[in-house]
Amino acid sequence: MNRIPLHIGIIMDGNGRWAKLRGLHRNEGHKAAEKAIHEVVEVCGEIGVGFLTLFAFSSENWSRPKPEVEFILNRLLGNFIKRNIDELDRNNVRLRASGRIEFLPNRALSILRKAMERTSGNTGLQLILALNYGGRNEILDSVRSLAKLVLLGDLDPETITLENMSSGLYLPDVPDPDLIIRTSGEQRISNFLLWQSAYSELYFTDVLWPDFRRENLERAIESFNARDRRFGGLTSENTSKKPS
Repeated sequence: MNRIPLHIGIIMDGNGRWAKLRGLHRNEGHKAAEKAIHEVVEVCGEIGVGFLTLFAFSSENWSRPKPEVEFILNRLLGNFIKRNIDELDRNNVRLRASGRIEFLPNRALSILRKAMERTSGNTGLQLILALNYGGRNEILDSVRSLAKLVLLGDLDPETITLENMSSGLYLPDVPDPDLIIRTSGEQRISNFLLWQSAYSELYFTDVLWPDFRRENLERAIESFNARDRRFGGLTSENTSKKPS
């Protein structure tokens, strides 16, 4: 691999279809997805990816059947963190979250916050779980923060810059994703990192998320390497750098 993306975002799609093809309940697809997460995190850590953002639960997912939502948030999320926190910490992975996480169920939120605090000093891969996340909500929240500064007289609206907008995002220190992957054959970004993905390379695969493995990630990165990233200019430019 010639270039390793500094930041990869993944829309983990296809859990329900994976289960349906096997005559299983949708929740079995969500449980099967854990193996794919394990493998992707391991590979990203090995090859030097700095940031990995996984779209785990969108702000629109609340509209799903209540039992499924409760399973994902009350059982799957908390149990996933508890089962894997030792390994993540041992491998120097820093766990973070992006989204309106304050609305998550209390148990899951407590487990998540403790895990983030435990790994906050780790300097390897930053694993970011997008939870109760929506790209439009993130932009809206940034605009609201700027509006408050304007009302207080601390900011002139005529001087608002792109940097001001970026500073109000959920994780302003995280670089924009170089590569966004979506599994299951759908070809849309579904409200994922809308502001940050302005120049991201997009990669779509028919593989359902529970079946996504090392070779699938490597294929996506190979596709990324084959592209000429000009960022609106006339010559190629690789602006990626390793996190400090």
